[in-house]
Amino acid sequence: MDFLVANVLGTPLWLWAAFIGIVMLLLAFDLGVLHRDPHEIGVGESLMLSAFYIAIGLAFGGWVWYLRGHEDAVLYWTGFVVEKSLAMDNVFVIAMIFAYFGIPRAYQHRVLLYGILGVIVLRGIMIAAGATIVDQYSWILYIFAAFLIFTGIKMLSAGHGDYDVASSPLLKFVRKHMRVTNNLHGQRFFVREPDSKTGKIVTAATPLFLALVMVEFADVIFAVDSIPAIFAITTDPFLVYTSNLFAILGLRALYFALAAMVHRFIYLKHALSLVLIFIGSKIFLADMLGLAKVPPAISLSVTLLLLAGGIIYSLIKTRAEKPGAEKVQPLG
Repeated sequence: MDFLVANVLGTPLWLWAAFIGIVMLLLAFDLGVLHRDPHEIGVGESLMLSAFYIAIGLAFGGWVWYLRGHEDAVLYWTGFVVEKSLAMDNVFVIAMIFAYFGIPRAYQHRVLLYGILGVIVLRGIMIAAGATIVDQYSWILYIFAAFLIFTGIKMLSAGHGDYDVASSPLLKFVRKHMRVTNNLHGQRFFVREPDSKTGKIVTAATPLFLALVMVEFADVIFAVDSIPAIFAITTDPFLVYTSNLFAILGLRALYFALAAMVHRFIYLKHALSLVLIFIGSKIFLADMLGLAKVPPAISLSVTLLLLAGGIIYSLIKTRAEKPGAEKVQPLG
């Protein structure tokens, strides 16, 4: 059993296994128990599930504190809050994807949940690669920091616009190289049906599978922001990966509530922009002040204040508005 205490990316293998086990149990419980039968998830159920996932994510930080000390726990919680906030930027794009393919709300949770399996692998690969690069070339953190500052400034000045799903090169490629049905077939990603020309029975993808592909692609695009952001907070692969995964797990549950209330958070984009600028700037600020790094408690406090300010200001400004398709605006 000695292999269980062997270090993998600086963390004992048993701790990695425990984390993956927790994630798998949550997914099995969600898909096999809570959503065995497809149904439309309401705002109330969405908020209850989100509270559950957030509680699990925060509690895991307590376990990190017990095992590795308060500083690592604060770094984990900071990463969790930042990644959760940045992941919320996905909501508008995912809503546009579902609207484009005409995916009923009863089937959307299946796409989002299976999408997590892809995220577990894709984020793992990206984080492992990032950790290796940072370990070999520490100066890459300054590039990450500059990129975050640039992205934050760009988000502040960018206007709102619709996400054009139809023009996606990936969607065009998939449709060109795969058989795709015109209609949904329940919750199925693939079906067997007669070919229109030969009459032979062939396998074809459904629009539900195309939606899954596009949701996965959207996560890869958003990871371009989130991965540098978390590495600017901590370079510990375990803290980076766990904070990413717990933030994304909760977002999938929160999606249904956010999709209905996204019009109330029109200024959250500006708060996210300031968070990115702060996270990027603190690396340069630490050098200017001769510090090894900005204390984790300060990073967490500033991040929470910025996000809370953006949420509260948005709710005050939109308190008289009613939800509607015409009100939906992208967060990023």
